[in-house]
Amino acid sequence: MASRNIVQQQNGGEAVPGGLKQKKMAAEGRNRRALGDIGNVATTRVVQGKPLPQVSRPVTRSFCAQLLANAQARTANGNIKVEINKNNQPNVTTKVKEPLVAVRKPLQKQPIVAKPKPAATVKPEEVVIANTDEIEAEKKKALNKKRASDVSARKQAPTLTATLTARSKAACGLSKKPKEQIVDIDAADIDNELAVVEYIEDMYKFYKLAESETRFHDYMDSQLEINARMRAILIDWLVEVHNKFELNPETFYLTINIVDRFLSKKPTSRRELQLVGLGAMLIASKYEEIWAPEVNDFVCISDRAYTHHQVLSMEKSILGELEWYLTVPTPYVYLVRFIKASIPDPNVENMVYFLAELGMMNYETVAYCYSMIAASAVYAARITLNKTPAWTETLKLHTGFSEPQLIDCTNLLVSFHAVPDQKLRAIHRKYSSPEKGAVALLPPATLASTSSIIHS
Repeated sequence: MASRNIVQQQNGGEAVPGGLKQKKMAAEGRNRRALGDIGNVATTRVVQGKPLPQVSRPVTRSFCAQLLANAQARTANGNIKVEINKNNQPNVTTKVKEPLVAVRKPLQKQPIVAKPKPAATVKPEEVVIANTDEIEAEKKKALNKKRASDVSARKQAPTLTATLTARSKAACGLSKKPKEQIVDIDAADIDNELAVVEYIEDMYKFYKLAESETRFHDYMDSQLEINARMRAILIDWLVEVHNKFELNPETFYLTINIVDRFLSKKPTSRRELQLVGLGAMLIASKYEEIWAPEVNDFVCISDRAYTHHQVLSMEKSILGELEWYLTVPTPYVYLVRFIKASIPDPNVENMVYFLAELGMMNYETVAYCYSMIAASAVYAARITLNKTPAWTETLKLHTGFSEPQLIDCTNLLVSFHAVPDQKLRAIHRKYSSPEKGAVALLPPATLASTSSIIHS
């Protein structure tokens, strides 16, 4: 005890020589024992009175699971009892003579296995780690499919309102018809540069706008010496002059437009009315024809009722009143387009022009714009020739008019065909020739049938 106290005193405060201190530390190093790994001390396992080899590694959860799996795998060969002690290590007791040895496998990712019940067979489960985004996408896809199926089922399920509406329409004869397809009338002219397919729709939109700017209204009340009958006689004569000179159709329709616009601006005497017609046709011929008739030709065609100077003076007067504004949409530009939309045969085309010229000759059509007159001529021609349907979705698209909008003007054109003027026969003679299909000789459509088609 005394020597121990002396050593403690020396260690506490006294200096110890360096050589003695080193010798003492070396002696203590030789006598010092290594401490045991108290964390790995396991209870000795005994099988039939013989100790099992000590496992020299920490028992982790995965390694414990391997030991349990190896122990339970041998239950088929003998009676094995597996217990878990307080240190979370398995104690195995068996009657089999060969010792139970834990074989260490290569380190792999193993799923976390819960503690099995005694004497129960546990197989390690495979854990598949799936992508969370893919799982969510699959869930959303399945949910959307379910919603879509529910919506389609609701749509297909007939409601009471739909059933009653269908019965009412069936009772009234208004059964649902399949929607008619619109024909592309410009598909055949896609390679034709003169057809200007790229601009054709824009051109006709412009024509509709310009039509209202140059449109004239009822002007006969402002004329003191002429009336609608005299105007019809003048146009009937101009039809013969037009045929005599073999002019283009554009020239005829522009001539009528120039006459009406001039008469709507300036009162004219009865004696000068024919001169107005000659001057208007001279201007239209210069505008539309490649080889226009000369002034002397018009003097001769009028049986020299007017001189060369009078024709030129009237031409100058007309241009002054119209302010040289001649580029206007006439009925002809609409007729060409609407006939194309009708997809006609030659008889339909001739009948359309026949009815349109009858409309231009009679003053009653002044109340309608040129586009409506052209559309009504197409509609009346299809009714006259029993074309079904009388008005298609393609015509409705390109003309901009529906059947109820055309009924009044159509009935007017049909009446001109049904009750012709016996004295004004130039148009009837023109369209009674075989070259024009003799469409003027066909029976006209009745007004009753026109109204029934409109309301059906």
